[in-house]
Amino acid sequence: MARDSLGDVEQFVLVALLHLEGESYGVPIMKEIQRRTGRDIARAAVYIALKRLEVKALVTSRVGDATAERGGRSKRLFKLTKSGARQLRQSREASLRMWADADQLLHKAAK
Repeated sequence: MARDSLGDVEQFVLVALLHLEGESYGVPIMKEIQRRTGRDIARAAVYIALKRLEVKALVTSRVGDATAERGGRSKRLFKLTKSGARQLRQSREASLRMWADADQLLHKAAK
């Protein structure tokens, strides 16, 4: 796999950020992935993916204000970058090309 390609969890995290429309932190991202995929995903997996995505400059982060619900601690908020949106689009297009005309083959293989 190419170094700049996206793994499943990274892709799910980027799509979740897209759906959350703006800045978000790990827990809502995790819940969005679970809601849309039905897949249980560990909080640690989300944060590891976010860290990788930030290194790749596909997301940015900032420390938000402290909140009472977190005992006065602040949250790290993540946001999809333009580069992240482009990479996500390319990843989606590659996946769609791979799946093109595969439905009939999948149906035959499952018989």
